[in-house]
Amino acid sequence: MLKQLLQTRIGQLRIIAFLEGISLIILCFVATPMKYLFNNTMLTPPVGYAHGLLFILYIVFTILVSQKYNWSHTKTTWKVILASFIPFGTFYIDKHILSNQA
Repeated sequence: MLKQLLQTRIGQLRIIAFLEGISLIILCFVATPMKYLFNNTMLTPPVGYAHGLLFILYIVFTILVSQKYNWSHTKTTWKVILASFIPFGTFYIDKHILSNQA
């Protein structure tokens, strides 16, 4: 299944969305609480950098897929982009938008 996902832009976006969603959850619910509640910054830099890179890839691939599939910017593209700011948002978008496009 992973091999099939990697063969299309929408599949690549789905993988990036999953990884970006996981990194946001770890950042929000593990690394940041560790930093502020326990004064332990061990996870914050690596998770923060990984999340930043995945976020940029997510935005770039969203734009590429949006152009390829002629998505409406007001109906689809902005929903997909805004989902990356909400914990668990990319999982919702994958189920309700991205999986239907593949």
